[in-house]
Amino acid sequence: MSTPVFGESGPSSHESTRRRLTNQQAETVAKLTEAAREVLGEDGFEGMTIRSVAKRAGVAPATAYTYFSSKNHIVAELFWRMLVTSVPEPDTSSPPAARAADVLRHVALVVAGEDQLAGAVTVALLGTDPDVEHLRLRVGGFIRERLATALGVPMDSDDRRIELLEMLYSGALVRAGMGYGSYSDMADRLADAAKLLLEDLS
Repeated sequence: MSTPVFGESGPSSHESTRRRLTNQQAETVAKLTEAAREVLGEDGFEGMTIRSVAKRAGVAPATAYTYFSSKNHIVAELFWRMLVTSVPEPDTSSPPAARAADVLRHVALVVAGEDQLAGAVTVALLGTDPDVEHLRLRVGGFIRERLATALGVPMDSDDRRIELLEMLYSGALVRAGMGYGSYSDMADRLADAAKLLLEDLS
């Protein structure tokens, strides 16, 4: 999987949990999130601090704290940015079940091959920090939108298939985070489970 370029313009480059960003601010946030990814790969979530991320990014710690309240916050922001650059619009030429399964496969593969990042994301998104909660809702909304599009229903639909697929995805990622298989393996299993679920409900 290619590495997302966080500095490029897109749905997340000029948005922040706390405020709308100028071009210069967006570049700073992009540097910090990419630095967080590097620090996680080397030191793990336990060894990561906002200060170590700021140092890697060449940014003053005080500046980093104006954008991120905690390391949970910066990891959640990193995951959000990776998610929106890695999960494409569903392929309308495929059947709905295949489209939904493909969405979940892409979501699971966002952190595949990066064990430290994957574990950090699982921990970070469960945080109670208001900034993390905002991003958690944003992540959930993005995945719901992709699933609704795949199934051909409105995002605010009460279609129970969407809720069940969301539960399936959440459970699969927690299971992977606990070490019961790699995220790559979980992506394939998740896609297969989604197809079976949708077939049973059809």
